[in-house]
Amino acid sequence: MNTETPESTGSSTLPGLPFLKMQAHGNDFVIIDCRDDDAGPFDADWVRAVSDRHRGVGFDQMAVLRDPGDPGDPGRPAADVRVDFRNADGSVSATCGNATRCIGRALIEETGRRQVYVETAHDVLAVRAVDDRTYAVNMGNPRLTWPEIPLAREVDPLALPIKGSPVAVGMGNPHCVFLVEDSELPDPAVRGPSIETHPLFPERTNVEFVRVLDRETLQVRIWERGTGVTLASGSGSCAAAVAAHLRGQTGRRVQVHLDGGMMVIDWQADGIWMEGEARVVFSGILEPEFLELRP
Repeated sequence: MNTETPESTGSSTLPGLPFLKMQAHGNDFVIIDCRDDDAGPFDADWVRAVSDRHRGVGFDQMAVLRDPGDPGDPGRPAADVRVDFRNADGSVSATCGNATRCIGRALIEETGRRQVYVETAHDVLAVRAVDDRTYAVNMGNPRLTWPEIPLAREVDPLALPIKGSPVAVGMGNPHCVFLVEDSELPDPAVRGPSIETHPLFPERTNVEFVRVLDRETLQVRIWERGTGVTLASGSGSCAAAVAAHLRGQTGRRVQVHLDGGMMVIDWQADGIWMEGEARVVFSGILEPEFLELRP
């Protein structure tokens, strides 16, 4: 990654803060490399300022790269980097599958290896190169019991007591998946906000509306916790595939068609492999004039 901090052209003596803008199927990210200078922490107000698509840069999630921690468990792979994720509203997220795939691409290009390991608050995730534009990340196995997801009380995660009987799935972050039989999927902006804050989800939830086209194909629309409608979601695609399979409507490998493109989800013995694009949009510098907004 190009993370050297050039001197700003502005009047302030503060250096600028480099960032990388990447996207995966229209799900976009600002990636800030703090492995060397340990900048931050970035508070919620500042994160929201960067996420503003008119006055800042704009993103669905921010990913801040840190030096990896001690693996602890000898059976756990050593991470190449640790990542802190923030949603567009400034809230913390334990994981983001599409952002992890983008970070994995950057690390693969940096190291010259075909597979790297990204440490998130959820787990250490393997990312491997499929080709020069397609990458796959192992999101681990889903969490399927009510305390793990988590839910506020003991209910059946396969048929939540919410209109539409959605499925709850944990992918390091909570998901509420509606399997819709209508010919057209609903607008996530209509029902997504109320489901995100439903009292059954103590940490709020991501929301997916899913139409099963056949046993190998899903159509999915997304409402992301802390962000809103997005063109794609990696963990959301995984949750949709898990829900459809557990309801007996698909196999363990499916194509997921989202508003922003198509991903392949393959639930294998070692976890759910999510495959799709990871593209660089541009690199830039947050100027001192903007950085002064940060406390």
